[in-house]
Amino acid sequence: MSKATTSRTWFLTGASRGLGAIWAEAILARGDQLAATARDRAALAPLAERYGARFLPLELDVRDAAAVRDAVRSAEAAFGGIDVLVNNAGHMLVGAVEEATEDQARAQMDVNYFGALWTTRAVLPGMRERRSGHILQVTSLGGLVAYPALGLYHATKWALEAMSQSLAAEVAAHGIHVTLIEPVMFPTGLASSSPQTEADPAYTHARQSLYSGAQATGLTPGDPTATAEALFAITDTPEPPLRALFGTGGLEAVRTEYAGRLASLEQWDHVARLAQGNPAS
Repeated sequence: MSKATTSRTWFLTGASRGLGAIWAEAILARGDQLAATARDRAALAPLAERYGARFLPLELDVRDAAAVRDAVRSAEAAFGGIDVLVNNAGHMLVGAVEEATEDQARAQMDVNYFGALWTTRAVLPGMRERRSGHILQVTSLGGLVAYPALGLYHATKWALEAMSQSLAAEVAAHGIHVTLIEPVMFPTGLASSSPQTEADPAYTHARQSLYSGAQATGLTPGDPTATAEALFAITDTPEPPLRALFGTGGLEAVRTEYAGRLASLEQWDHVARLAQGNPAS
């Protein structure tokens, strides 16, 4: 495990499982300080036992903006400030857009988008005051492309992408960096632990397209433990990127997606010109 040149303080959401659990262990093993959140604080007890005062376990539902602000204040009080925020908490609702209930749709947006928004807003005053900080938003390859039967999940990630790109331009003057991490395919149990809509036979083809499409892409699952080194490669550089894919195969998928978009826009450019009218006349 690579070592940071200086010790930093991290705030990590969704730390009890998947990539979050791997990153929490790696951050602490590196010698840094970590405030980590989970909906069940007991899930973080093993880390607390091993790392003592360098680790602050926090029970948090990121949908609760007031609780998020309290958690950030607790971390700042314990460690003196937050250097790196990693918004990792999230789930993936599987199902067609029409199938989702109102509660499912709102929960998906509340966790994946608003949860990250509340945490981001909570750390910004301290980062601005210190004129340094790095905010990492864990989106997905699904933040750049969209597949059937994942529409509401994609919507949350696309929203996070747009907000974060604007944010990066807003906070650069304050010495704060923003990076969107785009995991491609990793066996973390996300799909099996996430909710699904009640299947409607009218959308059987959508699910079939999703699963057959995933197989047809030829994407190879990556090693989740290797993502920790990738995370540090992003946070250790003085000029981190706005976006970084984690895993192989994603770049080809994005190239195909954007080539298709441009081709369609060019094909229908005559409509754009029709809509423009002739203001000079």
